[in-house]
Amino acid sequence: MEPHILSAKPCTFYLFSCILLIFAFLASFASAAIHYHEFVIEAKPVKRLCRTHSTITVNGQYPGPTLEVRDGDTLVIKAINKARYNVTLHWHGVRQLRNPWADGPEYVTQCPIQPGRSYTYQFTIQNQEGTLWWHAHSKWLRATVYGALIIYPKLGSPYPFPMPKREMPVILGEWWDRNPLDVLKLALFAGGAPNVSDAYTINGQPGDLYRCSSKETAIYPVEAGETILLRIINSALNQELYFGVANHKLTVVAVDASYTKPFTTNVIMIAPGQTTDVLLTADQPPARYYIAAHAYNTANAPFDNTTTTAILEYESAHYSAKGGKYLKPIFPQLPGFNDTATATAFTAQLRSPCKVKVPIEIDESLFFTVGLGLINCKNKNSPRCQGPNGTRFAASINNVSFVFPRSTSLMQAYYQGQPGNVSRGLWQPVKGTKLAKLKFGSKVQIVFQDTSIVTVEDHPMHIHGYDFYVVGSGFGNFDPKNDPAKFNLVDPPLRNTIGTPPGGWVAIRFVADNPGIWLLHCHLDTHLPWGLATALLVENGVGKLQTVQPPPLDLPQC
Repeated sequence: MEPHILSAKPCTFYLFSCILLIFAFLASFASAAIHYHEFVIEAKPVKRLCRTHSTITVNGQYPGPTLEVRDGDTLVIKAINKARYNVTLHWHGVRQLRNPWADGPEYVTQCPIQPGRSYTYQFTIQNQEGTLWWHAHSKWLRATVYGALIIYPKLGSPYPFPMPKREMPVILGEWWDRNPLDVLKLALFAGGAPNVSDAYTINGQPGDLYRCSSKETAIYPVEAGETILLRIINSALNQELYFGVANHKLTVVAVDASYTKPFTTNVIMIAPGQTTDVLLTADQPPARYYIAAHAYNTANAPFDNTTTTAILEYESAHYSAKGGKYLKPIFPQLPGFNDTATATAFTAQLRSPCKVKVPIEIDESLFFTVGLGLINCKNKNSPRCQGPNGTRFAASINNVSFVFPRSTSLMQAYYQGQPGNVSRGLWQPVKGTKLAKLKFGSKVQIVFQDTSIVTVEDHPMHIHGYDFYVVGSGFGNFDPKNDPAKFNLVDPPLRNTIGTPPGGWVAIRFVADNPGIWLLHCHLDTHLPWGLATALLVENGVGKLQTVQPPPLDLPQC
């Protein structure tokens, strides 16, 4: 009997293993859900700072709906434009593999959705998890049209850090006490800088330090001893921000939906477009603690110098013992608005969790100067020349101020083989529509250099359709002979948006494995209409899996 028993054990084991594998496969397949949503874009009354404005919202919400999916899921979102403006939606950080038609920047991958029309965005999340976000990509509509996009791991896949008791989005924004599109329109007419915002917000609320705002201040409840995950998103139009929580340490575990080596900090610096996930342990005496954010400003220019707040509230400390009054929250210490040393130190700590495959042998090395410029005016006293010394502000990459087409989108023109949209040729940039062409599979390095011509500034550069490794950065001019020797080619962080140090440079590397036309631009929205943009044209590779998929039938026309 013993030989029979011994021979039966492996058979039973293998059969059991096969059954487990089949169930795991089926579970993985079943977990890839399809999420259907309708996003109705329309004006709704929104009251902030004592005044009610007709504000562009999604489904009547400001901020808009939070999307929650898992890696591998598909999103089908019908955008219905009931507003009076053209609009598009961008899913910031989603790779959109072979599918630029769902990416969203107007006149780059699609024509805008006109008032009374609709367009369905359909895309699949592929090998991404963490915190991303979505926003309008038309003029300044993203001032109020934005929301969180949270990608959980596939079922059965844990976080690479201790499981938090609860998770909460923290969406930082800016609020104008007027129509943001009118602010932009006036600035573009006059040629000067637009008026700065009147408030910063956390989840749409300015907080206790602004007029008529205390009652709606966002509250984050927490129990003593528990650990929570804060998913922080900077959706502000034009401002890098410092963020902190009074008396509490923050453990950074991810940026831009890519995990990091955990490290602990009192404060984070986060640029427009970026996301940062932090763990917070409620290890302080039960009380109410301010969550706060204010400006990190690197340019010699006006900025909104106010502070937005929310409240981390221990559930056992809701009221004081005397008279049932609310406890006064404790305020955090945030760095000064011009504290570049703290911002630099924070960014320098970001690392991938382990050794990663960074491109070593580079096929395409690009050097992009980025910064502001000035357009001279014949009549310096003209109402259209309100920039410095009777000029008009402009911005550029390699001294070319990007001009968006209007009769079609770049992607539609390229896909259909239409001619046009070709480039033209330091103080006065040349206007043109210039793209950088890359072969599929090429290993790419880009160095962004802040020009410092009009002013030094931290430009948060975002590439659509791609993540990239941030391999190095520094102040002053990039030295191609000596600086590459200092690159981190072992565990650099993976991001989709990265700032140039003010007056300095940052180097990134990636593989051009996603065909299509992908916008590359500064995520300070003042700079985008001034021309601080270009696009990467990544050619098709070989076969269907390396080729842009056909456009959807309802793709908007110009």
